[in-house]
Amino acid sequence: MRITLREVADSDVDVFWTHMSEPAAQWMAAVTREYHYDRGRFDAHWATVRSDPAVTVRTVLVDEAVAGHAAAFGPPDEREVTYWIASAYWGRGVAGAALRGLVALERTRPLHAHVAADNAGSLRVLEKCGFTVTGRGQRIFARARGEKIEELSLTLE
Repeated sequence: MRITLREVADSDVDVFWTHMSEPAAQWMAAVTREYHYDRGRFDAHWATVRSDPAVTVRTVLVDEAVAGHAAAFGPPDEREVTYWIASAYWGRGVAGAALRGLVALERTRPLHAHVAADNAGSLRVLEKCGFTVTGRGQRIFARARGEKIEELSLTLE
């Protein structure tokens, strides 16, 4: 299995929509936005992301298949990473490889991340990539779950 990152192609956005529309993936991510549920808003969001030179965004490929995306965004002192990997690729090292690749591209430090406290897989990925938990106990509303959850903050120095 070969995991690589490349620039986002127009056709990738359709695949991202399929991945990000999976109810199980939304539940696991917990914190979703309105654009996760509306294709028009989704397309507008991705047009904004792709046109912003301050955003580093890459498509994650497994062999030649689109498996997800990874990005870094925000001002230099608050730069944050995010990634979304299709559930078909969970537990296979794809998220870790994607995040390592993104962190190598994105030289700004510190980098920040947020994760649902019960999302053990994503927490493990972040920690294996050098992020450490820097905040606990914050409760946020998780639209995908319809309730407040605990969110962890992590930092890579």
